[in-house]
Amino acid sequence: MRRWFVIVLPLSLLLLAVGFSSGFLWANNAAPTATHMVSQTPLPSQTSTREPTATTAPTSTPTSTRTHTPTITNTSTITLTSTITLTPSITPTPSNTPTITPTPVVRARVLEQANCRYGPGTAYLYEWGLFPGNRVTIIGRNQEATWVYVDPWNYLDFCWVNASLLDADGDIHSVPQVRTLLPATEFYYPPQNVRASRLAGGEVMINWNDVWMSLDDDRGFLIEAWLCVGGQLRFTPLQYWDPPAVVIDEPGCLEPSSARIYTAEKHGYTRWVAIPWPPYNTPSPTPERTLPR
Repeated sequence: MRRWFVIVLPLSLLLLAVGFSSGFLWANNAAPTATHMVSQTPLPSQTSTREPTATTAPTSTPTSTRTHTPTITNTSTITLTSTITLTPSITPTPSNTPTITPTPVVRARVLEQANCRYGPGTAYLYEWGLFPGNRVTIIGRNQEATWVYVDPWNYLDFCWVNASLLDADGDIHSVPQVRTLLPATEFYYPPQNVRASRLAGGEVMINWNDVWMSLDDDRGFLIEAWLCVGGQLRFTPLQYWDPPAVVIDEPGCLEPSSARIYTAEKHGYTRWVAIPWPPYNTPSPTPERTLPR
């Protein structure tokens, strides 16, 4: 019995020691501390560096270089070697050289007080006043040289004056015959319903509708007529305050007679209206009397 006890007891102690050691080792493996986990940082045992072993590099790089650049050069230049020179062989030499005749300058002195007007006649409006001793330069005239167009030395414009009121230092007929324009107005209307009829004895009666004007502006009506007098057509300006107007127009001129009419006010004239000129009264032939046999 003691022998079994002696054999069993050391065996039990051996087993107990083995079990205690195994439990101690298990406890240490089952509860790892945080410090143990941090210390064991997994490091890659093999560093994988990606290095391309085979680099595909094009051995022949195609470089697009234009070795042949076509340059357009106009080598063929057209040169006109033949120059046409027009050299007239015959040079016309005028035998008669025209001579420019200067317009004669005629000056005059005013003999008595005169009204310088917008046209050649007392029918035209007053423009400027001339007094004895004033000097003028005559630059034009009317058909008969009874009125002259002058440049007064004390006025900035031109006007018409009766030639009989001047003492000229030259021939008035040597200056050119001129026609001038009239000052225009748009304050009033031109005459309306203008008509004319021929009377006995070569008279022509002209009628029109009267135009209302203020008393201060009213200057009547101006008629510029080309009338046949003594077989010659003469320019005749006439002024009338109211219609009708009666003028003398004789037969026997080569050119037909005519006339036109304006409304006149102190500022100027309206546009003119042509007067329909009546033909001459041609007497009808008297039938011959046949006497009974």
